[in-house]
Amino acid sequence: MKHLLNLALFVFTLNLVAQKPCDYSTNVTDSIGTYKSTKDYIINEKHFGGSSSYIFYSLALTDGTPTLNVQTLSKSKDFITANCFDKDSKIFLQLSNGKIITLLHTDQENCGTMIRDDKGFDNRINSGTFFFMKGSMEELKRSTVSLMRIKYLTSIEDYVLPKELKSELDQTIYYPETYFMDNLKCIE
Repeated sequence: MKHLLNLALFVFTLNLVAQKPCDYSTNVTDSIGTYKSTKDYIINEKHFGGSSSYIFYSLALTDGTPTLNVQTLSKSKDFITANCFDKDSKIFLQLSNGKIITLLHTDQENCGTMIRDDKGFDNRINSGTFFFMKGSMEELKRSTVSLMRIKYLTSIEDYVLPKELKSELDQTIYYPETYFMDNLKCIE
């Protein structure tokens, strides 16, 4: 019995130590309200020829309302098409348990901003804010995400979320598949 109690205490302690602390880019409470947002996290990265594209997530809590902020960055010397977010845009997340979670975009159209850097590359940056539907956060805490589909104004893009991603951008290892399992606790 004593060994079982020691094992349970060890597992509980290990679980507490293994949890990653929340890393916020913003955490403000003032007379207007409260807002906190996690740091950007690379979910997808593609490099082909002279072009690159990245998708970043961050989670935010605005006066008690949780949202997912999605930022896309495309970099190329060739023409970059604009993938716009509008009121009908959605993100579909296919979970490893077979369920599909839908996130709804705010009622704000955004086609991004084009910036030319000093190396002659065009950079298109686009941001969108998506709301979690009732019950979806609980599902995301329990299962990994295997596939993400983004419905833009004029197109639909699919992205496979790997278990592990070593970014060429910053040489950091990311874990896209477990992003929500690891980070939703930061906006509760």
